[in-house]
Amino acid sequence: MKILVTGGAGYIGSHACKALAAKGFEPVTYDNLSRGNRGAVKWGPFELGDLADHVRLRQVFNRYRPSAVMHFAGYAYVDESVANPLLYYNNNVCGSAVLLRATMQNAAVPIVFSSTCATYGIPEIIPIPEDHPLRPINPYGFSKLVVERMLGDLDRTHGLRSVSLRYFNAAGADPDGAIGETHDPETHLIPRVLAAARDATAVTVFGNDYETADGTCVRDYIHVADIADAHVRALDYLLSGGPSCAMNLANARGYSVLEVIAAAQRICTRPIRVEFGPRRPGDPAILIGATERAPRLLRWSPRRSALELQIADAWNWMLSDSLGHARPYDRMPQS
Repeated sequence: MKILVTGGAGYIGSHACKALAAKGFEPVTYDNLSRGNRGAVKWGPFELGDLADHVRLRQVFNRYRPSAVMHFAGYAYVDESVANPLLYYNNNVCGSAVLLRATMQNAAVPIVFSSTCATYGIPEIIPIPEDHPLRPINPYGFSKLVVERMLGDLDRTHGLRSVSLRYFNAAGADPDGAIGETHDPETHLIPRVLAAARDATAVTVFGNDYETADGTCVRDYIHVADIADAHVRALDYLLSGGPSCAMNLANARGYSVLEVIAAAQRICTRPIRVEFGPRRPGDPAILIGATERAPRLLRWSPRRSALELQIADAWNWMLSDSLGHARPYDRMPQS
């Protein structure tokens, strides 16, 4: 059974492709490689194409006739979205609309959508429940919410079923070391902290005046392998006839930036120098999720929830190159 995976050359998308292949599916990666890595496509065919290219999407749909879509393609930097909102509305919203049109022309196969906890905005309740009001405070979160709304409208009018997975902070790397996190630029905390440990440089902490125990942001970290597993379970749920819904993927436990740095120092057994900078616009102080639907509907629960385990997997991935300074994808061709 073929599954079209948009953004399958990216961090989470590539892990989902590996999880799909392990369950007997054939992932077909569709990616323009603007932010993905060709070397991360290892478990199925690769098709180069842009999300907004309807003609190219139709060619891929006609060639493979996928039974479902996993939609990861999209920009995902909060600060970039604040500085350049039209980039996010054009790519994440308009591009997704083109994909949905192509999907509707392919017998309206079900979709698993990579959404985000940023759709909630400033939380009124911690941990954040799945029925929390959706009031995103940055264009990134709003762009994801618009796609969720499009999916809901198409379900009501055309029976297009979908699951939107609102996950919290993805972390870690493939436990087998086959793939991992490699962004340019890298904005995620754990790889930035580990790079500082590896290179004996400083890591910048954005804001130490939040209303938290140590003044730094608190986040709920979830292992990328657990996220990938949830996507496959959501696919099974839809293929079995499950109705559309949105759900959180979280560990229901938060760690501050300084707690993450302390844990990384223990794992790496190296000192990590810290510098404090101003807050980044669009960053809530605390984001911790509550999960009710995923355990009930998908029979999903995180298996690699320990922060130290997530950091250790990411550290092993970062050091997998013999020189310890170039990630494995650095030498991979990008087209």
